[in-house]
Amino acid sequence: MLSDRQIKLIKIIVEEYSNTGEPVGSQTIDQKYQLGISPATIRNEMSALADLGFLTKPHSSAGRIPSATAIKFYVNELLKERDLSVAEEVAIKERVWQVRSDLDALLEEATKILAERTKSLSIAATNTGRVYHSGYQNLLNNREFYDIDLFREILILLDEHQRVVTLFGRAAGSNSIHLLLGDELGVAMLEPVSCLFADIQVGDQRGSLGILATNRQQYDQNIPLIRYTANLINQIAQSI
Repeated sequence: MLSDRQIKLIKIIVEEYSNTGEPVGSQTIDQKYQLGISPATIRNEMSALADLGFLTKPHSSAGRIPSATAIKFYVNELLKERDLSVAEEVAIKERVWQVRSDLDALLEEATKILAERTKSLSIAATNTGRVYHSGYQNLLNNREFYDIDLFREILILLDEHQRVVTLFGRAAGSNSIHLLLGDELGVAMLEPVSCLFADIQVGDQRGSLGILATNRQQYDQNIPLIRYTANLINQIAQSI
């Protein structure tokens, strides 16, 4: 059972890491958040969280970074989603509505919208159809993807339809939004990557629509964007 203090520290560390991409140290937490406890106490709590699997320590840093467990806990228990504005919803709906009669064009447009609005690589796939994607260039806005081997692995993944379908199929549970992190992605090279997506139904085919991004993506805005766009696709596909 996590204490209230430990939960607060998980929230702080996940948000700091998401914003900076740097390991978070006890001094930073003490100076920036003034929790009313000593740096030594913060260090002890961070050590306990590491023992519980919520934090990891990079070899070259005294700070800690959140593990996949911590990020999932944050997303499922602590995250406050941003509400989409009416203007955002109307803008997205207008774009997909213009191509509603063509399912291929519909999924192509949906991936373009998500790539633009999440600043990530957007991807969609149906079980028996093709893969749709947009936003390769967005990956290079994050230094994790400066690693040429990681970038190559992403390109190889998107070239193979069955690997994409298998990736989406690794999600478990009945939530409307799925999040795969770390070893859940099934490829060790993809450890810094997260896959956030929703289920879609296109005609008689089931599929998925979402994004590939770093594991420190802006979940508060990306989750509602993916959910809203996927719901639109489902509604439009049912009416065709």
